[in-house]
This record gives sequence, C-alpha cells and structure tokens, in this order.
Amino acid sequence: MKLIGPFKQVVTLANIPLRGKISDEQLQVITDGGILVNDGKIQQIGNFETLKSENQNIEIEEIQGVQIVLPAFTDSHTHICFGGNRANDFAMRNAGKSYLEIAESGGGIWSSVQHTRNASQEELLKTLLERIGFLISLGITTIEVKSGYGLDVENELKMLRIIKKAQEYTKATLVSTCLSAHLKPRDFEGNNKEYLQYILDKILPIVKEEKLAKRVDIFIEKSAFQPEESKAFLLETKKLGFDITVHADQFTHGSSRIAVEVGAKSADHLEATVEEDIEFLAQSETVATALPGASLGLGEKFSPARKLLDAGAILAIASDWNPGSAPMGNLITQASILATFEKLTTAEVLAGITFRSAFALGLEDRGKLEAGFKADFVTFKTNNFQNVLYYQGSLKCEHIYIGGVQI
Repeated sequence: MKLIGPFKQVVTLANIPLRGKISDEQLQVITDGGILVNDGKIQQIGNFETLKSENQNIEIEEIQGVQIVLPAFTDSHTHICFGGNRANDFAMRNAGKSYLEIAESGGGIWSSVQHTRNASQEELLKTLLERIGFLISLGITTIEVKSGYGLDVENELKMLRIIKKAQEYTKATLVSTCLSAHLKPRDFEGNNKEYLQYILDKILPIVKEEKLAKRVDIFIEKSAFQPEESKAFLLETKKLGFDITVHADQFTHGSSRIAVEVGAKSADHLEATVEEDIEFLAQSETVATALPGASLGLGEKFSPARKLLDAGAILAIASDWNPGSAPMGNLITQASILATFEKLTTAEVLAGITFRSAFALGLEDRGKLEAGFKADFVTFKTNNFQNVLYYQGSLKCEHIYIGGVQI
C-alpha cells in the first residue's frame, strides 16, 4: 500500500448523484487529506496524518507544496484519429461561407476522409498518440476515440486497429467506438440504407471478431442519416451485441428521442433539443452529452445543459475534438465556458467530466475519490479547487496518477 499526500484539498465527489442538478455545498472537500492506494485502487481517503498513523510500514509519497487533488477526467466523445487539417474550413466559415459552400470547395467531413485514407498507419498512430498525450496533460485519463473518417471496410478497420494499437503505448484508458455511419461516402454506389447494411454486413462482423470496438455510433441529421433508417440500423447493431451512442439533435431535433428508444448509452450534441425531448432524456438512463467545443467551433448555441440538469438528466461534458467543427481539444476550457453560459455549478461541471462522463462509456469504476474506485487522479498547484475552472484551462496539472502511479 502507498499513502499519497498531504493535499490542501481532496475533492472526492463522493455521494454526488448520477443524475440531476448539484449544488456546490454537496461537494465533500477534505482538508490536509491523503489518498491510500492499494493495487491500483483507492483503499481509503481521509486526513493525511491520521492515515499515516493508522497504517504503519507503508510507502509514503509526499506531495511538496500546496496542491489540491481531483478525480482524473474522462473525455467521452472524441474524433482524434484523423489525417490532415481543416483550418481552411474554419476560416471560410468565419468569413460567412455555408456548410454546402465549404463542402463544394473541397472541405467538410469528406476532406478528412480523404486525408485519413491517404495517411499511412505510422502517421495516424503518431498523431493519435500526440493528441492522447495532450489530453493526458490536461488530466484526462479515460478517452473515447471514434473511427468515422475511413467509411469503407479497409479504412474503417485501419482506423480501429490503430486505436487498438495506441493502447499499447499509453497508460490512459482508450474506449474505441465504430462510427462508420458518420455519413454515406461519396464513392459508395448506393443509397443510405444500402450503406448502413454494408456496415452491418461487411464492417461490424470484423470489428466484433477482432474486438476492435464494443460501441457503435451514428450521425442522425439531414446531411447524414435519417431517423427511421438510423433507428433500424441501431436496433440491428444491438442484436450484434454492441453498445450504442448517437450524434443527436445537433442541428435538428428528434434524434435524441431515438437514442432513448433504442437504449443508447448516450445522446451527444443536443444543441437543437426541444423541451419535450429534454424531459424524455431526463427520464431515461441515456446520458445527455454536451459538446461545447462544437458550439465554439461552429458559432452555434450551446446544449441546454441547465435545463437538462434541472429536469433530472445525466449530463456529461466532452470535447468532440475533431479536425472540423471542434479543433481545440481542451475539455477544461470548453467546460468552463459552458458553465459560464449555462450557469452550471462547479460541482455539476466536475461531475460532468468525471464519473458521469465515465458512465456514458459504461465505466462505473472511476471518476470519484472513494474506496474501491480506480486510483486515477490529478493535482493542481493551488490552494482552492475552484481555481481549476476559474482559470478556464490555463491552470496546468501538476501531477497525473493512473492506477495510483504518477506518470
């Protein structure tokens, strides 16, 4: 066993509910605290000196200076395996060009598909690991990574195999998601329904056989896949044994309701979600995932996070890091800005990027500092945990622990 501390403040998130609004007064903050770790898991949280006196002959990892500690963060929605760059899209969008105009000039998702297809496996692995490294530096130790820029058997499998390979080079937990249903590729000879059947017949059986992903995603939108064909596809993927997540209600409403109806783990985006669907989400186990990076990148409104929480929904916050609509990748900055516009408490934001976000990935063993949880936590050199969001991402992590080991 090992005792790590002392910390000026240990913010445990213990006893915080999975769903609904949270006041900051509900946060358990232990002063002069320590974390007792055994075999990669948290054994006990408490006063550092008390834990030290009660546990003789154990290893002590003493923290120097004034630091606070939080559970490590989870980013439950990213597209960080990709080739190329779409800075020109951003410039054109800010100059007033429409989505269609950008796509016709060679931009948009199809641009990323072409770049990713043309990139070598070595190049994709290198850039993926660099992005993972950046996320870890922010204190994010659990990272979802999607395919979706291959859009054919060869290239979707290439992406998913690279994501699997990346796990060999990082101590962070990578959760792979098959997003072959990102949009119908331009070079596919057939309609949407035929392409979705192609995914079911040609891609997902290999994904399952090689254990490349346990999750399947689809983009339900006018420019991608329509509601009824998407629902049929999702029900078929469930029959194959996959968990489901959905790109829902980004520009038009209605698809979050489909996510709930098919039992999706999460419905992500939700910028266009209407009042009645907020209530529908709130009464389900489907996590409502806000993606403020996309709102910032596109200049669109934010997900109705405040209304979702007030209705009793499970709210997660993720970065949506991708080369087009959300190129920033800084979850802490994005979550802090979302809090400002949606009036979220510090407790609600911290829950949204820790255990609630992990729950969206089917992981219930992390995101809190309490006995039995995975010993993933992050420290900041400050005397007040509120400064993490107050500085909107500019307060850098001091130490990052995965399984109780500093990395």
